Amino acid sequence: MKNIELIATIFLLVGGINWGLVGAFDYNLVTNLLGDGTATRVVYGLVGLGALYQMMQHFKSKKTVEES
Repeated sequence: MKNIELIATIFLLVGGINWGLVGAFDYNLVTNLLGDGTATRVVYGLVGLGALYQMMQHFKSKKTVEES
């Protein structure tokens, strides 16, 4: 696994766990750890970028499989 894939996966896990906690217990882990400031927004942005990266990788690998 490339480093960027590992980082993207970690951010996706952070985002998924955070949204699971928000949905189940109304508890936002990221906001409680980092506050309501810039750091929280940066983490949310990185989670989004990680999701976009993984989505691009998924479609790229799907296209490769369909071509073979």
